Amino acid sequence: MNNPNIEQLTAAQKANAEVMMALLHSAFNGVERLTALNMAATRELFNNSVASSQQLLSAKDAKDVAKLNSELAQPSLEKLMEYSRSVYELVASMQKEVTSVMEAQYSTFAKNASSAVEKATAGAPVGGDVFAATMKSMLGASTKAFDTMTSMSKQLTDIAETNMQAAGKAAGKAVSATAAAAKKSAK
Repeated sequence: MNNPNIEQLTAAQKANAEVMMALLHSAFNGVERLTALNMAATRELFNNSVASSQQLLSAKDAKDVAKLNSELAQPSLEKLMEYSRSVYELVASMQKEVTSVMEAQYSTFAKNASSAVEKATAGAPVGGDVFAATMKSMLGASTKAFDTMTSMSKQLTDIAETNMQAAGKAAGKAVSATAAAAKKSAK
């Protein structure tokens, strides 16, 4: 083994370590943000539960309880939808970060592989061009597959976002209908 190969191997290992560190950094930040979101949601849920319990205990009759239930249901559902949107946004953000790191890594890999094939072809014996053409074809196919996966990932993210918005609208309508029904029954 000669020095250029060792240097290439060392450079590849260093690049792989940097990619792993970037992915780990992204994952750690995501877990940290999710933990903070969960702590805030838990704190708010506890405080709201205590306040709601106190309001329900102060009700004088069944009509007051029904009215309070309808009044308390809507903000709780809205907060649940807000939490769900926040989790979705966090996951989408993490997915984008990981995808960008992977795209950059794949781009570097493709350039290096293409360069290696060109160098190998230049010094190859007769018939080496068949090997080079096969390698170029495989590299082109893997690039096309990677591009397709990236496109599918983005499409799935768009679909999930659309579904999240539709679910939020449907939940809002359901809460409004429930609140209206509870107000009618309380009268």
